[in-house]
Amino acid sequence: MTYPLFRDDAYLADADGTVTAHTQEGGIVLDRCLFYPTGGGQPGDSGAVTWNGHKLAIATTVKGAGGEIVLVPAEPATLPPVGTALFQHLDWYRRHRHMRMHTALHLLSTVIPLPVSGGAIGETKSRLDFDMPEAPQDKEGLEDLLNEAVDRDLPVTEEWITDEELKANRSLVKTMSVAPPTGAGRVRLVRIGEGRHQIDLQPCGGTHVARTGEIGTVRLGKIEKKGRQNRRVYITLD
Repeated sequence: MTYPLFRDDAYLADADGTVTAHTQEGGIVLDRCLFYPTGGGQPGDSGAVTWNGHKLAIATTVKGAGGEIVLVPAEPATLPPVGTALFQHLDWYRRHRHMRMHTALHLLSTVIPLPVSGGAIGETKSRLDFDMPEAPQDKEGLEDLLNEAVDRDLPVTEEWITDEELKANRSLVKTMSVAPPTGAGRVRLVRIGEGRHQIDLQPCGGTHVARTGEIGTVRLGKIEKKGRQNRRVYITLD
């Protein structure tokens, strides 16, 4: 398994590591990885790795077999040999945009308290799909509520519960289409706010900002009809 450094500190932008394997597709596996792999609607991280005067651009990151995290080079190139010690350099601007967007989508799920049927995170635009037969009438009011939650500068923290505890508390799961990953014995929860000021708690494996104030101003975009029961709601960040 690859140790996920991003789980310990989402703000870590550089780190060392050692090559443990190459994939048949030309990817690189490290013993510990700074890059978040595609999952949960969040794109895989990009950046570069450097070693012995060499530099290799990383286009994206994906999940491999058996808990491995695979770095995907931007183009075919000579890979650092297995056993090579190298340095990982994250495209921090892109990662931070994803962190802000991901946390903003959690807030969106609190101002539209309906089951979520899908979602996608991007640098410039993100969206959630809701089980919502009719589009909301007061779009401006929803945007105000969203930014009020941002302006409260609430802490964003995490905790872990067992698979059994999640099964006993299914109301924690907002997503209809994607179930939280289980089978490892524990599940990560992301909490926004604390005590009587808590506004959200749900399973999530993505990277997030430390406080909602870091998100900045959120703009509610268009709301599209995607089927009889589904509405797609877009957000952008200033």
